[in-house]
Amino acid sequence: MKRIILTGGGTAGHVTPNIALIPGLKKLGFEIHYVGRKLGIEKDLIEQTGITYHFISAGKLRRYFDIKNVTDIFLIGKGFIKSLYLVRKIRPDLIFSKGGFVSCPLVWAAWVNRVPIIIHESDITPGFANRLSTPFSDHICFSFPETEEKLPTGKATYTGIPVRETLLSGDRSEGKKICSFTDTKPILLVVGGSQGSKTINSTIRAALDDILDTFNVCHLCGHGEVNANFEARPGYRQFEYVDREIQHLLIMADVVVSRAGATTLFELLELKKANLLIPLSLKASRGDQILNAKSFEKQGFSQVLMEEDLNAGSLIESISRTYSNRDAMVEAMNSRGPVNGLNKVLEIIGVYAAL
Repeated sequence: MKRIILTGGGTAGHVTPNIALIPGLKKLGFEIHYVGRKLGIEKDLIEQTGITYHFISAGKLRRYFDIKNVTDIFLIGKGFIKSLYLVRKIRPDLIFSKGGFVSCPLVWAAWVNRVPIIIHESDITPGFANRLSTPFSDHICFSFPETEEKLPTGKATYTGIPVRETLLSGDRSEGKKICSFTDTKPILLVVGGSQGSKTINSTIRAALDDILDTFNVCHLCGHGEVNANFEARPGYRQFEYVDREIQHLLIMADVVVSRAGATTLFELLELKKANLLIPLSLKASRGDQILNAKSFEKQGFSQVLMEEDLNAGSLIESISRTYSNRDAMVEAMNSRGPVNGLNKVLEIIGVYAAL
């Protein structure tokens, strides 16, 4: 039986594409292992799948001076030693890395042991962890056409992002039941990412009275971000985080307000959902979400509201404009053709596992 180690962590966006691959990998006959952090979000998500989970230490390499760089070097070294042990114990035929700093020690250990390595880049500009892994990889899958010029010639393939097939089987009536929505108002789904967004949460709530005049609102606000003062509001339902329910909530939504993480964007594209993107600002990120959002806006898939321009008034106006333009967005998405990278990535994995 072929063995594969999947890795990636830090945010749900580094994990859910790996989860999307699991049913296909099982059909191909792979024994699947996962390597992540001891207490990372990847552990919570992967353990629900029944896949064997191994943890390593992980540190973050920063491109600026920080005293934590010193301590994290030791964590990275410890993670590398544990990764060497795991690679030699499991004896995988292939490593598939979705990125995040937890993936680097495993990629390096696989390279030392001559195990083929495929990495997947979700964003337009490769993240720092994937840039550290690229010299050691055998192949790179990428999600945006604009990314190709930033990758080594001859070992990269445009695949898109694997999207979980379960998302396509959601039920609108089940979503409304979960949220206790009983009227015929259109439904606004607000997604702040797996870690939530205090900025989006506070602005949504500041504008809630006006928004509820037109929409029912389902708000995925992140851990610790549920506000008890809004629990009794008719037409408003808030959740810290959802897992299997997300397929029903996404199908239910008429408009989605979201951050611009690449995995979420490709899920919205696959489901043909009109959306308003509020990318993380440069103050809080390297700008990858801004580039992702601008690409989708240029293609007609999304409206974009920059975080610097976000307030209750601009949010209400942008939501209204997005809802009014929803048919044009869906038409643009339909004209693009198939986008789910699941089968393409599985095909590439099959090729390298057979070497």
